[in-house]
Amino acid sequence: MKQLKFGVTLSAASILIAGAVLSGAIAAETKKEATPATKQVAPPAGAPNVTETQPTAQVDGFRSARFGMTEAEVKAVIAKDFGLKGDAVREQPNAAERTTVLLIKVPDLLPGGGTAEVSYVFGYESKKLIQVSVAWSKATDDKMTPEQLFSNSSVLRSHFLSEGFRPDTIATNMPMNNGVLIFRGSDAKDHTAMLMLQGTLEQAQNKDQRVLTPTALLLFYVADAKAPDIYRLPAGSF
Repeated sequence: MKQLKFGVTLSAASILIAGAVLSGAIAAETKKEATPATKQVAPPAGAPNVTETQPTAQVDGFRSARFGMTEAEVKAVIAKDFGLKGDAVREQPNAAERTTVLLIKVPDLLPGGGTAEVSYVFGYESKKLIQVSVAWSKATDDKMTPEQLFSNSSVLRSHFLSEGFRPDTIATNMPMNNGVLIFRGSDAKDHTAMLMLQGTLEQAQNKDQRVLTPTALLLFYVADAKAPDIYRLPAGSF
């Protein structure tokens, strides 16, 4: 079985950064990490039993934006969260899915992570918020580097692994055709968070590994990943 080795071809320092982030070569299989809901803490002799409650993930949207909000409501919370309104909030249709998207650019959305683009997606039938996406790349910040993308992915992965997502839904470090699924997990309502590192893959010198040079980091918060509110052709129409 071939493995993917994640490194940046620019310098040896870059490869070390990649190794710290993704722990070297990753097998081309799903790696699941269970996070228990509670942890029993052994009390001192004579003390009552103590149960330490762990966090439980809730993916209800992003910042003040909540799934099910209207476009007007989301514009109001964008102004509240980021102080952006008017021409700073762009509207863009998705012709294939027949959804509407609001887009904004936010400097240091992730502290020290560079400028990101946040997209708010409104459903085809409901016209309500069904997804929020965040992207970091050269297109969002011309100073973005592969090392920065690796660093951002590491910070976010650690955060999500501590949030208490349902253990049976957690997957990490899954190789894909154009990158790696860094994290995927769902909450009790089946709302899903996904973190993907995309880039170009090149064969390493030993030919048993490939080196990823990241070009984009994508984060998705999805209300219903199994049946999204997008346009689909009626059954039997073609």
